[in-house]
Amino acid sequence: MTLPYAEPLTRVELGPRVIPEPPRVGEPGGDPCGLCKWFADFDESEHTPLWSNDEWVLCRATEVTIPGVVWLASRGHHDSFADLPDKLAASYGPVVARIERAILSVGDIARVHVYRWGDGSSHFHIWFFPRPLGMLEARREMLPLWADLLPEAPKAEVAEAEEKIAAAMAAGD
Repeated sequence: MTLPYAEPLTRVELGPRVIPEPPRVGEPGGDPCGLCKWFADFDESEHTPLWSNDEWVLCRATEVTIPGVVWLASRGHHDSFADLPDKLAASYGPVVARIERAILSVGDIARVHVYRWGDGSSHFHIWFFPRPLGMLEARREMLPLWADLLPEAPKAEVAEAEEKIAAAMAAGD
């Protein structure tokens, strides 16, 4: 693995545990769920998703450093895999496979990494990060680190990747 940092790195000590943990966005006592509000006020003429159906919305990312980074959110407010309704959970695998194929259709992509971090918002969402072909430094868990540190990609390249993903998703409908 190649870290995106120069040596020497030093380990910091963990801080004390915080119990109870502070509420996340969308949890009682936390800020209201921004995704629920966004979906309630959703106007596809202003915020065209890359793809959507009755259960899922495939969204554009902002400040993209690697063209093809997208995220998928459930339309309903669910926190994690543990509380997805059975029908939604059953549709997850086919939707993720379809998104991966769509991202691979952009070209020059070696792998598509799928990440779920649940500490920011309690609304179910999944990130898709394409690892560019030949970017060996970004293999495994290094891809999101590199993506966070790279300069923002040219808007035209991001838009072109999004158009290809949207077209591939639409072709599957």
